[in-house]
Amino acid sequence: MNRPTTWLLASSIAASAAIAVGLSSPEKSSTAPRAEPGSATPASPSRAVHYKTVKVGDLDIFYREAGPANAPTILLLHGFPTSSQMFRNLIPALADKYHLVAPDYPGFGHSSMPTHDAFDYTFDNLSKVVEQFTDKVGLTRYAIYVQDYGAPIGYRLAAAHPERISAIIVQNGNAYVEGLDNDFWKPIKAYWNDPHNPDKRNALRSAFTYQTTQWQYTHGVPNPELVSPDGAAHDQFLLDRPGNVDIQLDLFLSYGSNPPLYPSWQEYFRKYQPPMLIAWGKNDQIFPAAGAEPYKRDLKTLEFHLLDAGHFALETNGDEIASLMRDFLGRYVPAK
Repeated sequence: MNRPTTWLLASSIAASAAIAVGLSSPEKSSTAPRAEPGSATPASPSRAVHYKTVKVGDLDIFYREAGPANAPTILLLHGFPTSSQMFRNLIPALADKYHLVAPDYPGFGHSSMPTHDAFDYTFDNLSKVVEQFTDKVGLTRYAIYVQDYGAPIGYRLAAAHPERISAIIVQNGNAYVEGLDNDFWKPIKAYWNDPHNPDKRNALRSAFTYQTTQWQYTHGVPNPELVSPDGAAHDQFLLDRPGNVDIQLDLFLSYGSNPPLYPSWQEYFRKYQPPMLIAWGKNDQIFPAAGAEPYKRDLKTLEFHLLDAGHFALETNGDEIASLMRDFLGRYVPAK
């Protein structure tokens, strides 16, 4: 990506930070109405989002938090190549009744980004940091919302501490091998099978361009005009930090550690039967709907929705997902 494009991205980030945005789905939300952009009406205190940082070991972990502290908690675990910003609209939509916490992993968003030589970027390590984060901020019982990378992180937490999990919301996050056999995964699997071959590693560098990030946001979306450019611009601005591509390549390699754990996560589902809501963008080419179907084998309390959306379904179907969550959580994790 050339430098003029990078400066345009940075300008877009700065501009978007000043805009009050609503959920982008054309569907009507079941939540209370929010002020229109530019309105002088302040946000309801119960829906106000707080932007915080906490020390976890030597790392600064940034997180977004909203909602009553004594309400049921939802831990929001983001995917690649984004951060807690993917939940920027969902959080205030549910914060009247739920306590929402969304951390950025190391190397993502506004959390610390040690070099890949100084920190071992693996899913095991990211999961340990998130677990330590939950302990640090006092989360003892929570529902998890998992998407993309959030699934292997969240399922590690759930399998290690089943007593903490009140429910699971899954948006395009795999716990089964189905769906990981398409063209998107072929060069990544080639890298898993030959990790010391620099050609295999370098072949994946195109995954971190602005064009690819935009594609993740718009592919499979029936009406791309509903997708704000701010999400992809924000993600790319952070991906373009010096050294971040090597961090992401290390995590592409580490993703190969997840499929061998699938049987243990499936055993967790069968044994503990957490209530699960699936709200899956069925047009996603990275985690297609084939990855959603196998959950039906193991979960008895499962609500299953395939949405006409892509990888980042919250960008276009945010109101719909918020409504599904409000209904689902109201029955299985009711607010006090």
